[in-house]
Amino acid sequence: MSGSSAGRRLIVEADGGSRGNPGPAGYGALVRDAETGRLLAERAESVGRATNNVAEYGGLVAGLQAALDLDPAASVEVRMDSKLVVEQMSGRWQIKHPDMKALAVQARDIARQLGAVRYTWVPRAQNGAADALANSAMDGKPVRRDLAAEPVVLEDETQPATEPAPVVVTTTLLLRHGRTEHTPERRFSGSSDLPLSELGRADAAAAAQHLAGRGIDVIVASPLQRTRQTAEAAAAVLGVPVEVDGDLRELDFGAWEGLTAAEAQAMSPLAFRRWSGALDVRPPGGESIADVSTRVARARARVLDRHAGKTVLVVSHVTPIKLLLAAGLGVGDDIVHRVFLEAASLSTVTWSSDGRTSVRLVNDTSHLGG
Repeated sequence: MSGSSAGRRLIVEADGGSRGNPGPAGYGALVRDAETGRLLAERAESVGRATNNVAEYGGLVAGLQAALDLDPAASVEVRMDSKLVVEQMSGRWQIKHPDMKALAVQARDIARQLGAVRYTWVPRAQNGAADALANSAMDGKPVRRDLAAEPVVLEDETQPATEPAPVVVTTTLLLRHGRTEHTPERRFSGSSDLPLSELGRADAAAAAQHLAGRGIDVIVASPLQRTRQTAEAAAAVLGVPVEVDGDLRELDFGAWEGLTAAEAQAMSPLAFRRWSGALDVRPPGGESIADVSTRVARARARVLDRHAGKTVLVVSHVTPIKLLLAAGLGVGDDIVHRVFLEAASLSTVTWSSDGRTSVRLVNDTSHLGG
């Protein structure tokens, strides 16, 4: 390339997937000009039978190679919705899987030939183009397009713009359940199916009155007693149906259920130390934050699909609500360790069909009085 392209900035968007894990797998990658957003190259290819992570690495390698083919002097920002790949390629997490190791070496070899490469995690909603290419590959439709090399003809510039699809905005009001007998001592109450206490019933009634007149169309709740009772109190005031979604239940604390943090630490000092502040460590017999994140993402997708354009009251627990806030903010799940939510607190997130999100409210307890 000539010196005139020095300093050019490119964006690589990459993804991969498998239908089964492992299963038939494929990757998708594309390159954009960072200044104009113009699409320059697309890649999609099957990788045979593999895991999601191996396919994601395949997309990374293909995207970096496409960027290198376009301009070896360019600086590149790689955007992926795989936290694992971003953290591993940034050198913060170890790579143990042999196939992933080999692909990571290949990616680093390509990256060394470019001007500079950095890795950015993005929410899945912002990686839709690469995801679509990966699905095309898994459907047996490989893609290799180098749009930067295609001539631009006058007709391309004079065609009327396609009418954009209307943007649909869905509003979720996120209500944590009212207090239980465990709340005052802050005991772990994940899978424990506790009812609301007398104070918790008062919390639920106050929240229900506060939500009147908000235009709520439907309530979606965790199946546990404390959330169903909170949801039913709201439904009685709002006159709307309640749907139950098992993926909105709280993190299962396993052997630590019913214990305080101090009691859990005394019972399992090493496990508690590893679990505190981590995303992928499980309490003995329980779930990790990452486990809960996977199922909350499924619940979120169902809500946005079934109730698009509506106002939905989601009645759930601390961890799922924090993960929904993380998705709304477009940040990593580790934010769950830095947000506090009171019992019966209200938070709000809006979700647009064009991928934009907006967190409007967090931990509002004004309806609970003093």
